[in-house]
Amino acid sequence: MASAKWTEEQERQAQELEIKIRLVFEREAKALARLLVSRADKDLFGNTEFEVRDRVLRIGASVYEEHLREKKTATKAPR
Repeated sequence: MASAKWTEEQERQAQELEIKIRLVFEREAKALARLLVSRADKDLFGNTEFEVRDRVLRIGASVYEEHLREKKTATKAPR
């Protein structure tokens, strides 16, 4: 986003979500690093490539889940 205008509340929410996202990234980065160093060079593609891809997609899913969890608690049920 080139020049998005954020309200103070949006910026606060974004910063809180960023912290949670970083925690997910840190946890998964360790797992990814261990996976990659545990494989021989000849095994980095194929099954390992798919394992890495699956883990990265899980990171994205976790980010969405966290964002939606925050949204769900911030909204009121319809009357």
